[in-house]
Amino acid sequence: MKDKLISKNKNIYELPQEGKMKVPGRIYSSEALLSHPGMDSAIQQVANVAELPGIVNASMAMPDIHWGYGFPIGGVAAFRANNTSKGPSGVISPGGVGFDINCGVRLLRTDLVESDIRGKQKEIIDELYTQVPAGLGSKGKIQLSDRELDSVLSIGSKWAEENGYLWESDLDVLEENGCIDSAVPEHVSHYARTRGRKQVGSLGSGNHFLEVQKVDEVFDEEAAKAFGLFEGQAVVMMHTGSRGCGHQVCQDHLECVLKASKREGLDLPDKQLASAPLDTPEAQEYLGAMSAAANFAWTNRSLISYATRKAFSNIFGGDGKSLGMDTVYDVSHNIAKIEKHSGEELCVHRKGATRAFGPDSSDIPQKYRSFGQPVIVPGDMGTASYVLSGTSGAMEQTFGSTCHGAGRALGRKAALEKYNSTNLVKELWEKHEVYVRARSPRVASEEAPGAYKDVSEVVDVCQATGIANKVVRLKPMGVVKG
Repeated sequence: MKDKLISKNKNIYELPQEGKMKVPGRIYSSEALLSHPGMDSAIQQVANVAELPGIVNASMAMPDIHWGYGFPIGGVAAFRANNTSKGPSGVISPGGVGFDINCGVRLLRTDLVESDIRGKQKEIIDELYTQVPAGLGSKGKIQLSDRELDSVLSIGSKWAEENGYLWESDLDVLEENGCIDSAVPEHVSHYARTRGRKQVGSLGSGNHFLEVQKVDEVFDEEAAKAFGLFEGQAVVMMHTGSRGCGHQVCQDHLECVLKASKREGLDLPDKQLASAPLDTPEAQEYLGAMSAAANFAWTNRSLISYATRKAFSNIFGGDGKSLGMDTVYDVSHNIAKIEKHSGEELCVHRKGATRAFGPDSSDIPQKYRSFGQPVIVPGDMGTASYVLSGTSGAMEQTFGSTCHGAGRALGRKAALEKYNSTNLVKELWEKHEVYVRARSPRVASEEAPGAYKDVSEVVDVCQATGIANKVVRLKPMGVVKG
């Protein structure tokens, strides 16, 4: 498939519209990033998505693209929400969201600096490890009643704020203020509820993490100041999603949506692209359940924020407020939402892609509107992560979307075979002063820095193409892995 790509501009490639494709494909990348193994399969998925009804403009992929379920990870696609003079309405696809609904990232700033952390890394990470349950099947410390779970699914992070787990000021800096109002808890199955009830406030496993970092370099002084960030500062980044609740919601609705695909006569290039026209009951039920799972994920990250502030208070004294532990922002990178772009209502799917709304957008906090939405891009536990800002270029080109991370270069099996967890953890500490606590040695190997693409090259492509602006680079000092 790579041989079909046409270079349109530096770092922008077009996959020509052919066959049953309704729009062309567009891939933001560099030659080096395109050279990674498995790219042909991911590019084929870009072409497959372009065949879905009602797709607008292009089937897109961000520079961290790699193969995923149905949609490529790093995929962005928008579908008309209604029939218009521009064309027919489109579809919603669980494969365009993924199993970990509203997997996302939250960044907490602090008034602490690197020297406050050095010498206490093990103490801090061990305390976070104690306060925040992590690992496969991990259970949170809060057990929700049926009524409480309904509230979480309905109002998301507002529930956490009402119950003393979140500051009111936090809500202003969460994407969608931590709640999508299209949530319909009744469409979340009993089994999804059962799985989620015991897991709220936990990290889970895989690529999920809780990381203490330092601001290593500032690229945009004014934006950094607006975001509350400065060089040498200690910050905390968390990456997790909707745990078993979201996974089960996806699993429950895939079969129903596939049946709708067949009933509506959709000619799908891949069964994993099961899609339902937006005006069907199956589509609306999935949208309602997915939105509820997204609200669960925002609540999950809110409870982890509470536990993180508690851990830092235990180590440094005072409380979260006296330590300056405000939320910078929280972004989702696995979600489908109804948004308005160029005056048209669209169902925008971002799978392994981050919303990156530009300056003056009414959908981002007032204090950030001069600079664009903060975009939090995790790398790997041995190199770096970034904070970017959304741009007008992203609004014009990608429906206000950009990359979500480094993107995998090696599959989990290959990474497990290549990296020894004991040696890896030792090397990270001795050579890079990064202290790692992992619930599972297997996860440490699977998440080795060498299993990921170069996150700096990924964000450089985003900046070069105008779909994000670099604000600061973050370097890890300590990590909790599931």
